[in-house]
Amino acid sequence: MRMYELFIIAVSLSMDAFAVSVCKGMAAGRPRMDHCLTCGAWFGGFQALMPLIGWLLGVRFQSLIVSVDHWIAFFLLGLIGFNMVRESRGGGAEALDCSFSPRAMLPLAVATSIDALAVGVTFAFLQVDILPAVLLIGATTFVLSALGVKVGDLCGSRLKSNAELAGGLILIGMGIKILLEHTLPA
Repeated sequence: MRMYELFIIAVSLSMDAFAVSVCKGMAAGRPRMDHCLTCGAWFGGFQALMPLIGWLLGVRFQSLIVSVDHWIAFFLLGLIGFNMVRESRGGGAEALDCSFSPRAMLPLAVATSIDALAVGVTFAFLQVDILPAVLLIGATTFVLSALGVKVGDLCGSRLKSNAELAGGLILIGMGIKILLEHTLPA
């Protein structure tokens, strides 16, 4: 997988975390720099950790399903993308408190990074070099989440659904691309 493709996936995966960061920025009122860094660290850290865990699981079972790996990648990316598109059309903003404590951030970080776990599994099937991939995903999510807190203070909830929609459509497109590359004659 090329670096620009990894970057597109990294941006797509970070859209949930960006959307939650926007909501946290709205709830915080006047967020401080430490609020931005806290969101970036929690979301970026978990977005890097989850694909690594998924990759480790995928590598373990890769030999069993190598003949259908492209279908699995297509299905997982499509499902994640479809879910993000569906959530973007859900309407109302999620109610989040303004706490940036570990007790408030841990469940949000886990919830926004579950899709990255599934992407990590697909990385194992596609023989992606995992260290650069997880570093790129984590760094991208860190930056976008930190910015999301400030954006939430400035722009409000109208960006949340558009970010999730764009991220979902991009993941669906990447899934289709992987499927076509493996099923169409060269």
